[in-house]
Parts: sequence; structure tokens; C-alpha cells
Amino acid sequence: MDSPVAAPTHPAYGMVREVTPFASVLLCDNPGVMELDGTNTWILRAPDSEQCVIVDPGPPKHKKHARLLADTDVALVLITHRHFDHTGGINRLHKRTGAPVRARDRAYSRDARPLHDREVIEVAGLRITVLFTPGHTGDSVSFLVEHDGARAILTGDTILGSGTTVLDPSDGSLNDYMNSLNRLIVEGDDCALLPAHGPDHPELIPVARYYKSHREERIDQIRAALDDMGVSAHKAKPMKVVRRVYSDVDKKLWPAARMSVKAQLEYLRHNS
Repeated sequence: MDSPVAAPTHPAYGMVREVTPFASVLLCDNPGVMELDGTNTWILRAPDSEQCVIVDPGPPKHKKHARLLADTDVALVLITHRHFDHTGGINRLHKRTGAPVRARDRAYSRDARPLHDREVIEVAGLRITVLFTPGHTGDSVSFLVEHDGARAILTGDTILGSGTTVLDPSDGSLNDYMNSLNRLIVEGDDCALLPAHGPDHPELIPVARYYKSHREERIDQIRAALDDMGVSAHKAKPMKVVRRVYSDVDKKLWPAARMSVKAQLEYLRHNS
């Protein structure tokens, strides 16, 4: 007798992997420092629905990824935030499927209005609630998906499946980010975590609480580093702070750490 074949786990490239009865993931083969193993594109549908919802079509120039998505009956495309590894494939998918695309930012919507906070979307046999969760970027959105008593939240880059999130200082802020973590903790009861990078998790709340405590620890470390350096948050140079606080982190990650430190210094300027 043949042994049963084990179900695939993350990372599984080039295939649609079922995670819950209503959520499957297609991992793009675009690994990198910021993308971890690659960008997760989520495919949502009730078990008896022929149509589906695509969340984050991924970057451009990944033809196999785009082809697998376009081969499905797409009712709607949703975008978690503006970064190119999530939005670069919008136009190709929209052209191939004709499905409307909705994002918080009008620039990434196609044939549909932008998303609104607390909006409920009934599609593909699912109930999807839009949750604005800025911080990683100003336009970051999470999606609470419910079907037949089961719940999951797609967190985009607000909470990852491994590692921690970089805050984009161009429009992200730590104040917003901490508020968004609190919101996900409140909303995330009995929810699986379906992130845009890294593996999924059966429970969102423990991961969200870890993220919150990690940020609080980093803020305390930066305060201590500023005291040791004898400078204020207003005058501190971000890379000097990185060298002290992130000395145990691989230097190839320091540019990303610098982005988060800029956001943390801005936080301290307004909360000290």
C-alpha cells in the first residue's frame, strides 16, 4: 500500500495550495529581502462557488503566476496596499479576466470605486469585511473573510508569516501601525492569519500580540540608544541608531531597518 502523500506546505511555488476550505494561496517565485519567500496571492471562494476573489495579483513579469490566476473565474480583485510586488500584476489580470479591481487608493482600482473602511462585500459565497490597517503604508488594508462560521484575516504586509514588518516612512507611521495591531487583535477572534509573505498561521491573535510587544521592545531599545548617544529623537541619525539597535541583524537588512527606525524616531518625536 502506498503511503499517503503529505499536503504541501509553505513555500510551495507554482501551485495553488489550499489553506482553509475557502482560501488558497499561490506563492509567486519572487523571493527577496523584503519579499521573504515571495509574495502570496490569495484565492478566495466558498466551496460551492464557481467564482473567486483574487487578493494581490503579485508583481509583473511572472507569466506562470499570472496564467494560473487568469485560468480561474475571477469576480473581483482586491489589493492590500500599493507596493509593486502586490500591484504590478493588476493590469495584466484585469485585461485577461475583466474583473474589477478595488484598493483603498483610487490609483490601483480598475472599473470600481475605492474601498471603504468597515465595508462588507458579499462575493463568491463569502462575506468580506474591509479593515483599514495603515502603518506599513498609509493605504494598507486587511480583509476579514467569513464563511459558514469559519473566519480568517488577510493582513497584507501589516502582519507577516515570519519576521517583522518594515514601516515605509514615506507614508507609514508607527502610531498608525500600533493602532492597526490593536484593531486586528480586537477583530481577530477565532481567525486564521493569511499574510502576504511567509507561512499562514491557524491563529492571528498570538502573532499580532507578538508584533505589538516586539515594537514596544524596539521603541525602548531606541530610547536607551538615544540616551547612550546623548542625542534627541529630533537630532538622531537613523543609520547610527540602526548600528546600535540592530547590531545583531544581518547587515543586508539594515536598509530595511533604517526605514523602520525613521518611523520609530518620528513616533518618539511626537510621543516623548
